[in-house]
Amino acid sequence: MEYKKITSPAEKNIALVAHDNLKTTLTKWCAQHREALSAHQLFATGTSGTYVEKESGLSVTKLISGPLGGDQQIGSRISEGQIDLLIFFWDPFEPMPHDPDVKALLRIAAVWNIPVACNRSTADMLITSSLMAASYVREVPDYERYLEARKR
Repeated sequence: MEYKKITSPAEKNIALVAHDNLKTTLTKWCAQHREALSAHQLFATGTSGTYVEKESGLSVTKLISGPLGGDQQIGSRISEGQIDLLIFFWDPFEPMPHDPDVKALLRIAAVWNIPVACNRSTADMLITSSLMAASYVREVPDYERYLEARKR
């Protein structure tokens, strides 16, 4: 696979997801970083987005609930270049009925080379990074070139 460089803008599209046991952690984190997050566009699975909006006052584009397909909606937006960063507080101690969806979302984030925070410490590092308020160049798969090569 060949790669191309794309630029994530200074105003990032950030996806927010949290498993049930960590929704409070996510909402507190968002409230703590409200000022920094307000400079970006926020997207979230349905329940997580509702909690974040209610507790932090931030504006969030809410997709459907994770177990009903919200994880896949975020994954689709990542692969279409519409999400620049994923904050996904997942619970390593609680088995999830939609575990394959969770793994698929994390895989897509890795394939498209977007920053991912799976816990509060990493999320703190990302949100306070000087790169958050600046454009950022990253390498992503050059899918168009791949398809053209396959036609030959």
